[in-house]
This record gives sequence, structure tokens and C-alpha cells, in this order.
Amino acid sequence: MKALTFLFILSASVVLNSCKNTPQKNQSFESQYPKGTFGYDLDFLKQKDSVVVLNSKDGNGQIIVSPKYQAKVFTSTADGANGKSFGWINYKTFDQRSLDPHMNAYGGEDRLWLGPEGGPFSIFFRPRTKMVFDYWHTPTAFDFESWKLTASSDKKASLSKSTRILNYLGVIFNVAIVRDIEILEPGDVKKMLGIDLDSKVKSVAFSTTNTIINTSPFAWSQQTGAPCLWNLDMFSPSAKTIIVVPYNKNDTGKVATTDYFGQIPPDRVKFNNGILLFKADGKSRGKLGMPPNRAKTMAGSYDAQNNVLTIALFDMDPKATYLNQEWRTDKPPFTGDAVNAYNDGPLANGTQMGPFYEIESVSPAAFLRPNEALTHKHSVFHFTGDKTELNQIALKTLGISLQDIQAAFK
Repeated sequence: MKALTFLFILSASVVLNSCKNTPQKNQSFESQYPKGTFGYDLDFLKQKDSVVVLNSKDGNGQIIVSPKYQAKVFTSTADGANGKSFGWINYKTFDQRSLDPHMNAYGGEDRLWLGPEGGPFSIFFRPRTKMVFDYWHTPTAFDFESWKLTASSDKKASLSKSTRILNYLGVIFNVAIVRDIEILEPGDVKKMLGIDLDSKVKSVAFSTTNTIINTSPFAWSQQTGAPCLWNLDMFSPSAKTIIVVPYNKNDTGKVATTDYFGQIPPDRVKFNNGILLFKADGKSRGKLGMPPNRAKTMAGSYDAQNNVLTIALFDMDPKATYLNQEWRTDKPPFTGDAVNAYNDGPLANGTQMGPFYEIESVSPAAFLRPNEALTHKHSVFHFTGDKTELNQIALKTLGISLQDIQAAFK
């Protein structure tokens, strides 16, 4: 009875928060910058939130951080206000008349969620519900609730959030999250990726350090279930965008799960000598995941249409326990993927959230005693400019040339 009472209170709280956070219709919006530029997105977001802008020393690299919209890094640029905006922003969501009960997709070049999404310890499905879209709900703290900006400077921002989360088993977790975001300089990029940036290449890079703290009075275990940290990078696709996921080719077992939302057709995903290639044109919905014994600490993409090379670098422990996030309860819950990629596309009814594509990384399961913490670091790098130089960066980091990436789906 107490559990049912809490569920009623929790549901009521969500409804009240929904009323408080209902987006207001924006009557007009004007910007001196064209759509697709960083300046346009900055002007747009300034109307919605007191955003924080982090700047590189030369002022060309910039990123937008939003306290109101769940501590997202909304977007970035390598060339100032007139430069291309690299993140995907879903403008129409800001003006919706009521909150979506499943997910309010504001976008964001790097957003933070908690997992697992599916499985017997899911935090996206309430107890005893079917794991189908009708019953799928994003936890409110990562969907529409605002976060607290605890510190900021020209280079860094720190944000935090405390919340309670109910899992599929009926366990309630008290959780505190701390998110530190920092824009990186060329010296940091060289140290992290082992590359020297030529003057013919423009770049922007940032790092997020994400920490989850168990504020519950009990330990998170294999009996209660445990959450994990989950970074999702949303980018705008093009007809010539391809995701690149290097993997350990000498290990055993399946390289990747490619049927999260139905089997990805073979003309959209290929395996090439330790490199997984996944077409990211925003025209066919599909998700894949790579287990920790196969995954490396890096993934990326190349958009040949806009000449943008993107790298994601993240923590990964091949010996740790990762959670199965599939929408089913008949698989081992503590055998899951460490790296994911998603290409958006139309749903069966013809509607589409994006188009966008995602590169994702997750932390191991947070088996924590009270007041213990787990941290997951995830960094994003964008490079644009001279193709010869970009090719050298791709070879050094992803282990494949731009030519071979582009040839994969010809």
C-alpha cells in the first residue's frame, strides 16, 4: 500500500512539474545570422534560457551550456558566430503547447541521461508495464526539469541535480548528479588525441565529467538494480554522413547488437577490418551497440557533404559490468553495451522526431554504497578545413581514411 501511495504522489508530482514547465509559445524570433550558424542558435536559445557560453582563447571555438534544459551542451562552433552550428536543436519542441509524455526532444550536442532504458531494472518503464513505446517515459530530471548552475567561468561550467528515480522492479533511488563541462584548447586536444592541429584546420572541443552519487539509505546492487550514466551526442545528418566505431577485432563474441529497433539493413552497416561503419543520413531508424570487450574508447563520424570530422572520446572499462538496455526482460540484465550509435528515421506512422544521429557512451553499472560516487568522462571534438589534414586526423584517431569512410556505402 505504501508503494502504491508513493507511486500516486510521484505521478502527481510529475503532473505538477509538467504544468510549471509547460513551454510557452514563442510569438516571433529574429536573428541577424542565418539558420544553421552558431549565432542563430545562440540568439534562439537566449530567448529560452540564461545560457552559458564557453569560449576558447582565440574566440572561434564556442559552446552553449543550458541550466534550464538539463545541463545540455546544446551546440558548438569552430568559427565563431558565423560558423556552422554542430549540434542538433529541435526548434519546434520549445514552442509545443504541452509537454510530451514520453520525451521532450529539445536536442543537444551532448545531453546526459541515466540508464538502463530497458530490462528488468529499467528506469524508463514503470513496474509491471509492457516495454512498448506507449509506456516509455523519460525520467523527468533528464527530460524537462531545470538543473542548478553551481559555478561558471569563460572556460568551465558546473551544474547539479538531485532527484528520485523509480525502476521497473519498484525500487526508488535517491540520486545526485554533478556535471562539469570544459571547453578545450589545442594543447588539450593534442594530449588527449595525440594529434597536432595544422593552421588549415579549424576545431572546437569540449569535455564533460559526469558524476552520479548514491544518496539512498541503501546500497545499489544486483538485487536492487543500479543506474548508469549515459552521454548522448545529437548531430544534424547529411546524405553523406557516416558513423565510425573502431572495435577490437581479435576478441571473441558478437561485434555489435544491430537490432535494437529492428535489424539494421546490411546496406546501412558494415564491418571492415576492425572498423564498424554506419550510415547516418537521418532516413532510416536504427540503433546499434557494442559490448565492452569489443569497444574501444573512441567513436566518430565524417560528414563529407559539410566536410566535418567528429570524434567522441570516453571512459570505457572492458572488465566492468555494463547494463543491457534493450526493451525486454528475457536477457541477462548485466551484460550490455558500452558504446551505441543511432540513426533517426520515420516511425511506422510516418512521423519523425528528427532527423538527427547520435554517438553515445555509457558508464558501467553504478553499484554504489550510500554516499559513494561513480564518474564517467565523455569528450567531443569537431574538425573542419583542409581535407588532407582531416584525413591525417581520421587515420590517427579512428584508424581509417576519409576516402575509405566515403567508399563504404557507394
